Amino acid sequence: MRVLFFKCAFLMVVFVNSGCTTNPVTGMNDLNFVSMAKQAQIGREQYGPSQQSQGGLFRVDPILTEYVEQVGLRLAAVSDVPMDYEFVVLNNSIPNAWALPGGKIAINRGLLMQLNNEAELAAVLGHEIVHAAAGHGAQAITRGTLLQGVLAVGAAAVSDERYSDYIIGAAQIGTGLITQRYGRDAERESDYYGIRYMIRAGYDPKAAVTLQQTFVRLSEDQESKWLNGLFASHPPSYERVQNNQQLVNELEPQLEGRDFELGEFRFQQAMKSLQKTAESYALMDEAESAIRDRDFDIALINLQTAKSMVPKEARFLGLEGDIKIQEKNYVGALDSYNAAIELDNNYFDYWLGRGVANARLGRRAEARGDLIRSNELLPTAMAANELGALALQDGDRNSAKNLFKAATIAGGELGRQAKMSYLKLDLEDNPNHYVEVNSLIDQSGEISVLVSNLSGIQLKNVRIELSLVNQGIVNPRELYLVELPAEGRIQYSTGWFLPSGAISPENYLEVEFLRIEF
Repeated sequence: MRVLFFKCAFLMVVFVNSGCTTNPVTGMNDLNFVSMAKQAQIGREQYGPSQQSQGGLFRVDPILTEYVEQVGLRLAAVSDVPMDYEFVVLNNSIPNAWALPGGKIAINRGLLMQLNNEAELAAVLGHEIVHAAAGHGAQAITRGTLLQGVLAVGAAAVSDERYSDYIIGAAQIGTGLITQRYGRDAERESDYYGIRYMIRAGYDPKAAVTLQQTFVRLSEDQESKWLNGLFASHPPSYERVQNNQQLVNELEPQLEGRDFELGEFRFQQAMKSLQKTAESYALMDEAESAIRDRDFDIALINLQTAKSMVPKEARFLGLEGDIKIQEKNYVGALDSYNAAIELDNNYFDYWLGRGVANARLGRRAEARGDLIRSNELLPTAMAANELGALALQDGDRNSAKNLFKAATIAGGELGRQAKMSYLKLDLEDNPNHYVEVNSLIDQSGEISVLVSNLSGIQLKNVRIELSLVNQGIVNPRELYLVELPAEGRIQYSTGWFLPSGAISPENYLEVEFLRIEF
């Protein structure tokens, strides 16, 4: 079986020949500007924020996490590239798994629920190990560097739709990497070498075939969770099933006489608690849907039932706090977030919610501490917006502007609010950035001004003081515009005439902005 590889093209060599490196997994030449040391650094820096953006760690079942880690390390031990591999389980119902550069790998509990045995888990983790070891994420960064001129992947929506267009700052790189759609060659490469890692580790390679068969069947059902999760970045196909089966058939003569494991019993034992509590997480998902529909009563009923099943699940309490925030029950929200933080003090959403509740109650110092802690775990537009409002209350305009500006990247109402807050301050500080005044002169020598709105939004109550200065005499006049449409222009005749002998009005006309509103 021959795998197609991403090779260095002639035009790319023209730009920089040193970008062609030997892939340690495939032995082929790849275009990759990102060194192994840099890949490891990206993985370390992005692993925490990426976990946070995808639901946080699944903390109520440490036995399951330890089990997944053992399976992952068993595969990592036979990989072609020694890395500081790490494996975690995320508290997310969306079926997904992903790898960051440097061997930082995660699998959602939603995907674990769909697997049948340890060998299928090994197929998933082996596939992700190859993505990291073969530098597929680094190659994506390299392609972004060539096309965009920056070593970054742009902002991307994350799988949990509550946080779409939510993340700001350097953490956007991680979300871009874990939500990228891998190319056909990268997927074939990961399947091909992932099966070889399974064999080296003693797992039955047929599980890679049954796994892909399951994925194809689920993709035909068009189930939204799959389409938003694994299938968005790892599209299944009959071709992948056939390729995996062909490789297994080719290798079968070499494998005769060897015992390979499916690990059904170990898998079922490790999954026992998660399977037992599956209903509680289904109720949580229904509660999140009800919250989006603002059906808070139904959401609370579902969460109360879920809490009775798994009392130590902080996510149920965090969602309860989110509902109370929506209902403006800030004292009650504090109780819920406090209880969630007591169970899990390393998930950004609880600190963010508690910070908002404290801010609404006028507890500015407590709010600031909570919001800063939230941003340490995952920088978000909401935290930046809230911190900006607190800075403004404290009279720190510069900090407020910087925070509001950072939050403008968010989509929807949150981004709009941040943009308006930023513009309100910056219009006062730098009105000439948003309104441009150019002088004109007609054939008779009369001076007019053309006022242009560069802000992109409608402005109102625009007051501009114009002054004609001639031989030390200042003749002021105020121009008042009730409205200045977005991207609009208004020409105003001053009634002044250019002094005799003057060629241009620039040396005689002065402009001062008195007030601009929107």
